[in-house]
Amino acid sequence: MPVTNKYKRPLLKLSGEAFCEEGGSGVSGDRLLAVARVIAELLKIPVELAVVVGGGNFVRGAQLKISSIGKASADYMGMLATVLNAIALQDTCESIGCETRVLSSLEVPAVAERWVRRRAVRHMQKGRVVIIAAGTGNPHFTTDTAAAQRAVEIGCDVIIKATKVDGVYDKDPNKFKDAKRLHKLTYQEALEKNLRFMDQTAIALCREHKMPVLVTDMNEPGSIEAAIRGKEVGTLIES
Repeated sequence: MPVTNKYKRPLLKLSGEAFCEEGGSGVSGDRLLAVARVIAELLKIPVELAVVVGGGNFVRGAQLKISSIGKASADYMGMLATVLNAIALQDTCESIGCETRVLSSLEVPAVAERWVRRRAVRHMQKGRVVIIAAGTGNPHFTTDTAAAQRAVEIGCDVIIKATKVDGVYDKDPNKFKDAKRLHKLTYQEALEKNLRFMDQTAIALCREHKMPVLVTDMNEPGSIEAAIRGKEVGTLIES
């Protein structure tokens, strides 16, 4: 019997931490290559894949505390940081044979195409990985919210949020030894318990559009592929 996959058009959400060494900043060639190889394996399933990248390895706008820099400007700096990661991921993916396109919500025509929904869908249908940069293009919104918005726009059937932990816990597993992983959650439970795997705007948007979210460990070999196959990994959030 051929192996089938549960999801046909996933959106993979990667934080800036995916591109740098543990506790570091900037980009690491080894980390980039590891991410690119995961993407290459996903394309073999096959799937139509979109990737939304964060920028916290360079600038995290929401946490930039410099009195002379306004909140909106800090957020725009964070969006530009995601463009850096998108370019780095694009070149690394293409170095191992994956065709990609970077689509940016900010105008940077020398290095990326402008975000257009129909263009993104067409690229995916042609087997290209669509790397989405610059969040929503607006300040005061996170890249998690961008992932939710873009996933809905282009008709994805799941958001896979790849993190440093293997799912969502009832409390911080780094601080509490008795923390328990939650295998399944509803959107409402996630909002009521104020679980911080995504911001509340993103969760509410996913709830409104019935977009499932699966949180899994980006460093666990095969976990993202297993999630797409429909195997029980990480934490699934749905209605």
